[in-house]
Amino acid sequence: MKNRTSVGWIGLGKMGAPMSRHIGAAGHELHVYDIVAEATALAAASGANIADTPQAAAAAAPITFLSIPNDGVLRSLVLGEQGLARTMAAGSILVETSTVSPRVSAEIAQALAAAGIQYLRAPLSGSTATAEAGKLTVLASGEETAFHAVEPLLETFSVRRFYLGTGEEARYLKLAINMLVGATSALLAEALTFGRKGKLSTDQMLEVICESAVASPLIAYKREMLTSRDFAPAFTVEQMIKDFDLVLDAASGEQVPVFLISLIRQQYEAARAQGSGLKDFFVLLEQYEAQAGLAAA
Repeated sequence: MKNRTSVGWIGLGKMGAPMSRHIGAAGHELHVYDIVAEATALAAASGANIADTPQAAAAAAPITFLSIPNDGVLRSLVLGEQGLARTMAAGSILVETSTVSPRVSAEIAQALAAAGIQYLRAPLSGSTATAEAGKLTVLASGEETAFHAVEPLLETFSVRRFYLGTGEEARYLKLAINMLVGATSALLAEALTFGRKGKLSTDQMLEVICESAVASPLIAYKREMLTSRDFAPAFTVEQMIKDFDLVLDAASGEQVPVFLISLIRQQYEAARAQGSGLKDFFVLLEQYEAQAGLAAA
């Protein structure tokens, strides 16, 4: 293919696996690493080269993507004794797609800059379903030259890409979006519970809400889940708690009051304490209904 690129990819979870497959399907040469053998076996079956270590995956390509779970893993991968800041070649590009804190991301940026490595923050807006379909939205910030260099790769798994600035702008916007997403579950659950007390069915309300002034792609996407009460997770309560904790940490550092997010975070904590931590975060509906003395619809 024209402009075929060698790409390193570290992290083949629910988002990383389909994103990397789209890059491979576009004809690029993939060198992947994951700690889960099943994930690497699936990648190999799709034509990817399997690296023995994260460092080997990054050494095989001028551009390396990360799709990892949290700040701790990011710190270890990049800043550890054998971290990527020490082992990647000067002039290479590290693209970090995860939801992590602006504070740790800034530490990563400083270490990579000192090593002559370009760093693009590229967190994602979307779900596992949109990742599979190649229809994610990419929020990017960092060196603009790095953004333009990797944009053809980003195009393979996204329909929209926004370049937001040279620093941690993408991190803040990703968390701002997740504030709205997480709050939607809580407010919708409260509204639906209130309506059920007025003898409306969940299905009736969602039919109207999805055609109303507050209709949204998120509510439409979760509609079937809410009516069927099948809370198999696209994004878990525990993951939302993690993201809300990132918001609270960043807000404290910036001296921003976040009254509603602080309260809703406790609602997610209650759901986890009740055994729903691994269910989809829209399971808050069941929590509200129980508190109102309603049986599940």
